[in-house]
Amino acid sequence: MTTHPNGPDDTDGPIGLSDRDRAVLAVERQSWAGPGAKERAIREQLGISPTRYYQLLNVLLDDRRALEADPVTVNRLRRVRDARRERR
Repeated sequence: MTTHPNGPDDTDGPIGLSDRDRAVLAVERQSWAGPGAKERAIREQLGISPTRYYQLLNVLLDDRRALEADPVTVNRLRRVRDARRERR
């Protein structure tokens, strides 16, 4: 087990991502039907608040292990994040 910035996690998966980190990326790979569907799924599937989810996701976007595990999703989300930062 390795130390994660948010505490110890199970890191038995490929490339050292925790189960929770892989689950966060999996939620981002899905498309969502309507307003509130994603937030409801975050609470039900991950057992965390949407605010905490987005905090974890933002940390993951800067983690090379996440990029190696799911480059399409991470690069897409990085582009979205960078575009939002540029508009500010």
